[in-house]
Amino acid sequence: MELDLVEISPNADPPVCKIIDYQKFLYQQKKKQKELKSKTQKVVLKEIRFGPNTDEHDYLFKLKHAEKFLEDGAKVKAFVFFKGRTILFKEKGEILLLRLAQDLEDFGKVEQLPKLEGKRMIMFIAPKTAKKK
Repeated sequence: MELDLVEISPNADPPVCKIIDYQKFLYQQKKKQKELKSKTQKVVLKEIRFGPNTDEHDYLFKLKHAEKFLEDGAKVKAFVFFKGRTILFKEKGEILLLRLAQDLEDFGKVEQLPKLEGKRMIMFIAPKTAKKK
């Protein structure tokens, strides 16, 4: 009949075997895994770049973008890039990122507080999960 004897659960007592078409069985397993993978939610990461001396209007403009990204369900990676001698203004950069975190409190929660990595001070903000009713 061109069927195969396949061991389904070898740890059971006694071991469970089935007589099935093995190629068809493998195909169906792949199909199930593909379906599960397509249902998983993909995490999108959006970046917003600031300078240590970012002006008020520019800050508000980028704040609006960050709000939109968080509402769409994407994570936001906000960072202050220190160019040349602007590394002297580390405090300004940290204040800027903390202010951003405070302004985005309604839309997301801080995943990682500002941390200096080389010439960048990075902070991650994750969207607040929508409450299902």
